[in-house]
Amino acid sequence: MQPNRTFLFAPGNHPRKVEKVFDAGADAVILDLEDAVAISEKPATRAVVVEALQKPRQCRGYVRVNALDTEFCFEDIQTVVAAGVDGIVLPKVERAADLQMVDWMMIGLENRKGLPIGGIDLLPIIETGRGIADVRKIAGAGIERMKRLSFGAGDYTRDMGMEWTLGEAELAPYQAEVVLASRINELEPPVDTVFIHIKEQEAFAKSCERVKNMGFQGKLCIHPGQIEAANAAFTPTAEETAFARKVISEFAKAEAAGSASIQIDGYFVDYPIVVKAERIVAMADAVAAAQN
Repeated sequence: MQPNRTFLFAPGNHPRKVEKVFDAGADAVILDLEDAVAISEKPATRAVVVEALQKPRQCRGYVRVNALDTEFCFEDIQTVVAAGVDGIVLPKVERAADLQMVDWMMIGLENRKGLPIGGIDLLPIIETGRGIADVRKIAGAGIERMKRLSFGAGDYTRDMGMEWTLGEAELAPYQAEVVLASRINELEPPVDTVFIHIKEQEAFAKSCERVKNMGFQGKLCIHPGQIEAANAAFTPTAEETAFARKVISEFAKAEAAGSASIQIDGYFVDYPIVVKAERIVAMADAVAAAQN
């Protein structure tokens, strides 16, 4: 298990930002070929991001390619399916067939380049009305390299003509649909949208807490200053972890004695609560392992 609390974007054509971004404390970095890169610089930036991911780094490295309906996507994928690239982020996914086509391309490129088949992750961003409408089919596309979905509010609110407010209440129905689609298709919990109000630290912390409680496992981030708060929000506290370990231990004793429902510190515990406790401990252990 790897923690997926924070995915930090950096423009692929800014050498100074690329050099520093891997030390920001994120679980993964996404070097961007899409929105953060000027059209005139997109072709030249492909080789730059691949080269950057060949160097020693502190975390996983992804590349966000341009959307399938652009002139850049095909060559993006041709170039960035390469050794050293941990994953590809595919924006504006609207159909299961989108993912199936990209996976087919990646398999062919991995085979041609002598890379492990399926070794490069594929992370779709659901960020249009059509994408939300078909998100259950997208989540069920049967792509083994696709372990989780992500949600993108910027393009979604633009596509739908919505106002993206600081409190984000208007996003909740669509975020919930992404979580549900992920769960019924047995994917990992999804990763939530970026938060564009960089200086609104309290609002960002509330956003992280809100979506964690909805079932997301992490956040897309656009500034290094967001990493500490997001990592904290999606990491079990010491108290939560200690109680989860106690639940697992005490329930194991009770189960061995023939009981499957007990009280621990005034808290009712049965099998669903134990499963939740096991998830908390697994996440805490994964974070600890990643920091060592």
